[in-house]
Amino acid sequence: MALNKPKYTLFKNTRYALEGLKEVSQNEKSFRLQILLFIVGMIMAWALPISFVQSSILAVSLFIPLMAEMINSSVERTVDLVTFDHHELAKRAKDAGAALVFLSLSMLALIWGLVLYNAFCM
Repeated sequence: MALNKPKYTLFKNTRYALEGLKEVSQNEKSFRLQILLFIVGMIMAWALPISFVQSSILAVSLFIPLMAEMINSSVERTVDLVTFDHHELAKRAKDAGAALVFLSLSMLALIWGLVLYNAFCM
């Protein structure tokens, strides 16, 4: 049995990815806040008087919450596709997605704290 799947190419996959990024940016306030954090963090990471390696670590770490927020948005949309009714498993799935975002922000804070401590206090 053949699956009804479109043929994928690098260009189509890139277009789908950009459409997803646009959709989440337009419809998720929390993702827009993450983008703001990302922009401010990038400016700070490269403006601080620290080494290139330290700035790079700070800059790369800013992608962690963005990725977590995208996963969380995917989970929320999938759960909403299945049901809008209150269901304990739906709540658990959404709570797990929210926990992922929280852990990613905690990891971001830890990375920044350790790098900045290393740069200025050692």
